[in-house]
Amino acid sequence: MQGIFGLRRMIVAIALALAPAPALAIDEALLPRNLSPWGMFMGADIVVKAVMVGLAIASLVTWTVWLAKSIELRRKGARALQRTRALEGNIRLTEAAERVGDAHDAVAQLIQSCAKEAELSGGVLDDGLQERIALRLERVEAAMSRQIARGTGVLATIGATAPFVGLFGTVWGIMNAFIGISESHTTSLAVVAPGIAEALLATALGLVAAIPAVVIYNHLVRGIANYRALLGDASAQLLLLVSRQRDIREFRLARAAE
Repeated sequence: MQGIFGLRRMIVAIALALAPAPALAIDEALLPRNLSPWGMFMGADIVVKAVMVGLAIASLVTWTVWLAKSIELRRKGARALQRTRALEGNIRLTEAAERVGDAHDAVAQLIQSCAKEAELSGGVLDDGLQERIALRLERVEAAMSRQIARGTGVLATIGATAPFVGLFGTVWGIMNAFIGISESHTTSLAVVAPGIAEALLATALGLVAAIPAVVIYNHLVRGIANYRALLGDASAQLLLLVSRQRDIREFRLARAAE
């Protein structure tokens, strides 16, 4: 009899030890199986989905601006360097204007503006002409700089705001997690995990959008600065060309007077 009672006590102890097992099985059944990025996106709240879509679009805009501006800077920089080197030779302002014709690149517009001012001045090469040409060149440089920098401001905006947008998605996902806890009256992982996962995904997308935007913006700023330096070199070459023509003309007039 004592053996039977001992066996019963052992069975009761084993049953009590295994009692939480059904609840654990239920929790595992309720736990979402698809915790991939796409699965978390599809299971997210509409607000979190909107945040993720916005961050994905911002990332696409960042890479599009990088590709377009890199091609533009490379093409315009090579053209500006080619025309600037052409001005370093023994060339007159009228010849330079004839070579560029009706081209619309930056250095061509500098040459055209310089030739236009010389034409309006009636061919009088004096200090006043050089000052007027310098003012024209400065205005053209500023206009070309604004043109080449167009579109880069959006990168600075994305780099500054994307982390906070992702943080908003994080806060909203955590709020949903706490709401789920209060409604179900349980702290089960099956209730908390989806909201936390969505929150972390929004944070990750915010960083994915912001970090490349900042890096690309700084890269493009350096490229634009180099392009502006090329335009400055072209303007300096034009001023030297005008000054050289003026000195040659005065020298010829002095020799003729002798």
